[in-house]
Amino acid sequence: MIRSVSALVVLGLTLPASHAADAPHVVLFLADDLGWTDCSPYGGKEVRTPNMARLAADGMTVTHAFVSSPSCAPSRAALLTGLDPMRNGAMLNHSRPRAEIKTWPAYFQQLGYEVVAIGKVAHYAQVKDYGFDHVSHFNYHQDDCIEAAVKWLEGRKPGKPLCLFVGTNWPHVPWPKESPLDPEKLTPPPTFVDTKETRQARARYLAAVANADRDLGLVYDAAKKHLGKDILFLFTADHGAQLPFGKWNGYDAGIRTPLIAAWPGRIKPGTTSSAMVSWIDLLPTCLEAAGGKAPDKLSGRSVLPVLRGEKEEHRDKVFVTHSGDGS
Repeated sequence: MIRSVSALVVLGLTLPASHAADAPHVVLFLADDLGWTDCSPYGGKEVRTPNMARLAADGMTVTHAFVSSPSCAPSRAALLTGLDPMRNGAMLNHSRPRAEIKTWPAYFQQLGYEVVAIGKVAHYAQVKDYGFDHVSHFNYHQDDCIEAAVKWLEGRKPGKPLCLFVGTNWPHVPWPKESPLDPEKLTPPPTFVDTKETRQARARYLAAVANADRDLGLVYDAAKKHLGKDILFLFTADHGAQLPFGKWNGYDAGIRTPLIAAWPGRIKPGTTSSAMVSWIDLLPTCLEAAGGKAPDKLSGRSVLPVLRGEKEEHRDKVFVTHSGDGS
């Protein structure tokens, strides 16, 4: 029996009176159109990603993480609602969840958090509808978003615990016109047609991957400097690269995503998990880390026991919704 999804909006959280004072900060760094196999913690060798490697050394690399859709708007809406696209209403690319659906900021605000989004977090300007306390730099390839996030952290006054989303636009197209990589020295994936044009495109894309890694490092360093040690920091991407079999496709290259989590004293450094995880699990996971509990009727469920090394398995299947780029 399918119950009314609108009932989700009335489900709340319990908050101990002293919780806000000792709650961890939560930071999520989102890349845009990033293929998981191009990241060095996942075996990528053609472009250096030292900040991804540094974060992996500080925490846990989840090898089998998946998004809920291989296109931007449905994927990000699932993340921000904890609901599958079919349940939150955002199934088509460029669509948005139904207005009555409770979203990530409301859950964390109930726990006493300040909730902020800088850069591409939801689908561009749709982020203004999610109820964040502060949003900025959400327009198409507004690439000063990382500088803005660092500056915002520098000027933030201590007080409430912070839940911060920072979304880089890289490696979304348009890729850099020039690449430091020699196309002739690259090895295209076996599913690609090996042509001069393919190699040139891949070289430019990999330059954009390096940009995403640079942005990750800037945000990671700023978070540690301005928020202290008690930070749950997660890095992931909304779906695969805009290359064959990636974005807009239900193959692993389209729906499998990097997911690396670090939390000093809570997540063992340099560890790896093969547990199957979905993006809909990240809201319940972060809520549990913050001392709350997600409603049972969300599609996702907390993977925190895996991150803490208490469990080895999480899911035996994931579900993905895709309808093409638009209707």
